[in-house]
Formats: sequence, C-alpha cells, structure tokens
Amino acid sequence: MIVEIVILAMIAVFLGLRLYAVLGRRPEQNEEPLRSRADALDALRPTQPAVPVLGDKTAANQRPREVAPAERPGFDPSAEGGIRAIVAADRKFDVGLFLAGARNAYAMILDAYWKGDRNALGHLCDDDVAGHFIDAINAREAAGETLDNRLIRIEEISIVDAAYSAPHARVTVRFVSDIAAVTRDSAGAVVAGSLDDAIESRDVWTFVRDFSSPDPDWLLDETDPDETPPRDSGAELAHG
Repeated sequence: MIVEIVILAMIAVFLGLRLYAVLGRRPEQNEEPLRSRADALDALRPTQPAVPVLGDKTAANQRPREVAPAERPGFDPSAEGGIRAIVAADRKFDVGLFLAGARNAYAMILDAYWKGDRNALGHLCDDDVAGHFIDAINAREAAGETLDNRLIRIEEISIVDAAYSAPHARVTVRFVSDIAAVTRDSAGAVVAGSLDDAIESRDVWTFVRDFSSPDPDWLLDETDPDETPPRDSGAELAHG
C-alpha cells in the first residue's frame, strides 16, 4: 500500500513538472504565444488618424509622422502666404473656384475686346483697364479693321502671386493659351494672322476685389507689360 502511494506521488510530481515546463517557460523560436501574436497585429492597425483632428486640445502635443508634402495644384508656393491672408479675410474664398472664374473671365474679356463689346469690358475690368481696351477698339474701328480671333485652348492657369491689404484682395494669375489671331480690313480681307496657326500667348493678369463692397465680383486690374502675347490678343493693352 505504501509503495503504491509513493508511486502515485511520484507520478503527480512528474506531471506537475511537465505542466510547468509547458506553461511557464519562455517560448522558443516559432512558438510565439497567441496573445503576443494578437498584440503584434493590433500594433499594425492605426489607432488614431495620422493628422490630429483640428480642435483637439491634445493635438498640439502630437507630432504626426512626417510625409512628403502634397502637391498643391493651382498656385505657386510663393503665393501661399497671400492666399492664406485672403482666406483669413474671406472664409468663402476657394482657390479652385477662383481659378474656374478666372478662366471664364480670361475668355470673356478677350472675346469682348475682339468683338468690340465695350459694355462687357466695363463690367469685367476696372475703369483704367477698360479704358485701355476701349481706346484700342476705337482706333481699330477708325482704321476700318476687325479682329477674327479665337481662343483655341487654355493650356495652363495658376496663381503666381496673391496679397491682401484691407479691404482689397489681389490675385495674379498666369495664363498660357493658344490663340488664332486674324485681322481683317473693311472689305473682310485678311491683312494679318491666320486661323490655321495658333500662337502661344503667355499672359499675367491681376484681379482685384473690394471686400468691403457687397459686389462679389473680381475685376481685371492689371496685366504684366513684360509678357509678349500674340499680336492684338488684347492682353498688351491692359497695362493698368
């Protein structure tokens, strides 16, 4: 009887040592515990956004992972400070919407000049610039000439400068376009240019808006005299 008890006790000790060896030892290679594997998977899952949410009081103490700066289409880096100042003055200002409007204004102003539409120019340009266009229209009509110009396409449009000096915001835009330019005499004969060959025009126009005015429109205020647009495209006449 005693012998049996001793044998059972030895078996119990042996099983206890084996159980401890399995549960209490450190995992060897390729035997990582399931909990550790789960922890590793959790570490791969993002637990917070890469960029802190605006308004979070702890955001100032968090430094998001550095990433390559995103490309900012629509404006040159040198114009960013001015754009920020304009946005601070008018939260509704949007670069994309502004450029869409500038694209339309560019086409409308050129078309109005080519057709001699003085009324449209008066609504799209400030008084000084509109005056330059109208003077050129008067001279052209006195010579019996007309323009048969066409804006083929706008290849590039971007903001190159911006500034805000209360209450006026100024945004300078570079346009690269293809224009077919033809000048006809009083009989309709072509005296210059060709509709078959478009010429690249590189124009820099500045638009201005008075934020103290209820009128939301931007007006053409100036064009860069250093640019060389095609003959009689109209841009060279607006050096305000």
